[in-house]
Amino acid sequence: MAKPVKKKKIPTSTGKSVLQKNIKELPFNRFIPNLVTLSTLCAGMSAIRFGLSQKWEYAVLCIVIAAILDALDGRLARFLGTSSRFGAELDSLADFCNFGVAPAILVYLYQLENLDRFGWLVCLFFTICMALRLARFNAFLDETPPPLFASGKFFMGIPAPAGGLLACFPMVLDFQVPSFKAPALIHIIAVFCIALMLVSRVPTFSFKKVSIPRSLVLPVFIIAGITVAGFVMAPWTVLSIIGTVYVGLIAISVRYYKKLERSL
Repeated sequence: MAKPVKKKKIPTSTGKSVLQKNIKELPFNRFIPNLVTLSTLCAGMSAIRFGLSQKWEYAVLCIVIAAILDALDGRLARFLGTSSRFGAELDSLADFCNFGVAPAILVYLYQLENLDRFGWLVCLFFTICMALRLARFNAFLDETPPPLFASGKFFMGIPAPAGGLLACFPMVLDFQVPSFKAPALIHIIAVFCIALMLVSRVPTFSFKKVSIPRSLVLPVFIIAGITVAGFVMAPWTVLSIIGTVYVGLIAISVRYYKKLERSL
């Protein structure tokens, strides 16, 4: 009589052990973009802290640092091949804090606090528009955006980092002349207009896929070097120039977008 074949028991923890093994074997470079994103969040929160201590220049510099790091984390993820939906969601949450909450609190504490409820209402409007913009951006991850926006040449409205920095633009102008302080009305107009631009469909240039001709590589490096040196020596003057140029480019981007749209 043949002996019955014994069935091998399959351990129920196999899936768990494989998962734990995969987690243990994740290379460190997969964490680098997310660590940079968390660093931007630390910069944004530090801006709020400096604002509460009325150290306005340090607060705005933290927003600038957050914007620079925000420009790096996505490129690092693509370069290292570690792009993920988790990273995109983490980046959006950090952007909301760094460029939606922190600038609104800084502007309120800096100049709009004396207006009480009205000043707070303007800051709330800015934060709400930033949240709507980031939510729309996340929705486009699963949908098909317009062709020109999908090409990477344009943003739909002002991107979050630019919006956060432009909200602090009147403060930057004040830093150049310590004896002068822009009235609250200037801050209200600036914050309100930037909030509307965040949720608008106005095309603005995206520099993510800009191609530089070889003949212009050296001049671009020279200009970049001068800009960095100028930022170290006179940061508020350089930021004022960059902000003014960016606002001027919006009108050019609208015209160029319409030209491309007609050619399709």
